[in-house]
Amino acid sequence: MLVLPELIYLNGQHDEYTRADLAKPAFNIIFKLMSPIIGILLAAGASRRFGADKLTHVLPDGDQVAVRACRNLLAGTDGVLAVVRPGSEALTARLQAEGAEVRICADAGQGMGASLAFGIHARPEAAGWLVALADMPWIMPATIRRVADELRLGALIAAPCWQGQRGHPVGFSYVLGPDLTALSGDAGAKSVIQAHLEQLRLVDCDDPGVLRDIDKPQDLEILTKI
Repeated sequence: MLVLPELIYLNGQHDEYTRADLAKPAFNIIFKLMSPIIGILLAAGASRRFGADKLTHVLPDGDQVAVRACRNLLAGTDGVLAVVRPGSEALTARLQAEGAEVRICADAGQGMGASLAFGIHARPEAAGWLVALADMPWIMPATIRRVADELRLGALIAAPCWQGQRGHPVGFSYVLGPDLTALSGDAGAKSVIQAHLEQLRLVDCDDPGVLRDIDKPQDLEILTKI
């Protein structure tokens, strides 16, 4: 009796593949590129320099700082995972209402590196991650989409650039997953970027929001007037 191989169709297309084909390395890459680009919103900081919870501070238009950052990130990616610190129930509820998945990082006090590693570990199926800071509410969704598109086109690392200065969010390919999940401390992903600096793909944009973060109350006063 002749046994025909089971045929599989990718994305509803008419190309036929067997399970033996799909076990080949090239197909693993294809499947990863078909996977989502996930935004990792780092919202677990202690706001020590701000003197209060800056992420729930209300902007002049009525949005909270972190909510606006989350909304912009959702508009430019295939989904958002927000990382918050313990005791952030009100912020968690607002971010979930925007459509983000929210995870509580018990080790957030160890620094941004620990929060980032936690977020990456929570979404290992992604084709890549866009790491964004919740205290940067003025990045245009179009800029975020352009960085995400660079990952879809095969970039190892991608970041926006305004007037010659590299900004946020920074995109990382799934290839760098092991490096990102090994991070700790408060340095974020700087070591990963530095190790692959020659492969960093900069995306020129007309978006000063990629540089505008909020550390102190004075920053908020100045930036809301720009």
